[in-house]
Amino acid sequence: HSLAITADGAVFTWGKGEHGCLGHGEDLSNQLLPKKVEAFAGQRVVAVSAGGYHSLAITADGAVFTWGKGEHGCLGHGEDLSNQLLPKKIEAFAG
Repeated sequence: HSLAITADGAVFTWGKGEHGCLGHGEDLSNQLLPKKVEAFAGQRVVAVSAGGYHSLAITADGAVFTWGKGEHGCLGHGEDLSNQLLPKKIEAFAG
């Protein structure tokens, strides 16, 4: 899968939707064209990264979000190893 940021800080994802790595909630289908990640509405994203089955974004205020396959703790949500179908803030970086 792939991710991109627009000049105004919106996030788009496309490719294989397995495990929620595209961040479109219950829609796990493959996306053949870039689709906006609506979970970031009202926020400005400044950086993104794609792992094998997970994704990461950093917002302008420094918050770090991950989503996708939670196995092995790769999302950074502690004991919660579940797949995240929408971007979820990593609390370890808060405050």
